[in-house]
Amino acid sequence: MDLFRKRLIIFDCDGVLFNSLEANRAFYNQIATQAGRAPLTQDEMAFCHMHTAFDSINFLFKDYPELIQKAFEVYDKIDYADFLQYMTVEPGMVETVSRLKKDRLTAISTNRSTTMPKLIELYNLDSLFHEIVCALDVERPKPHPEGIELILGRLGCDREDAVYVGDSKVDEDTARNADIPLIAYKNRQLDTPFHADSFDDIARLLCEKS
Repeated sequence: MDLFRKRLIIFDCDGVLFNSLEANRAFYNQIATQAGRAPLTQDEMAFCHMHTAFDSINFLFKDYPELIQKAFEVYDKIDYADFLQYMTVEPGMVETVSRLKKDRLTAISTNRSTTMPKLIELYNLDSLFHEIVCALDVERPKPHPEGIELILGRLGCDREDAVYVGDSKVDEDTARNADIPLIAYKNRQLDTPFHADSFDDIARLLCEKS
């Protein structure tokens, strides 16, 4: 399969557009500790980095049912903007997406929920992407393909027109469920023939004939 000139490029957010691991770690650790449990383990952090806030909090407090209501109360009071200082834009992201947007369609499909509008505002993402779909826009978040299908419908594209760029097993499953190819970003363990370790690699895969 040749990805050259795919019409629609859909990106995951965390781990692809942004390095947000430390921001998410600080965010969920504050929820955990203020609600009355210990900070996150590495395995718990890996789960939260890929899933919605709702699913993450339920996962973190599955062994603490008496604390889960408090956890959601803490979550409702937290402003994610306080954690954006820990986020960094992936090198080359703005330049590559801007280049692609000149003659392609660009979109985001992410499991972020209430924090996404602030991220869009602060980083002016709506100037880079034709469509942005987060967990608030769908009934079934990734790995269900509803978000991808919503983007395809809104932009008038067939799945044959699209490719998805993601960094996690959830993204691998999402692409497979949507029946579109995956470019695995900085994760050689994902099952796809297309791998990229930088946004320059993404540009080469999408803009150069093989």
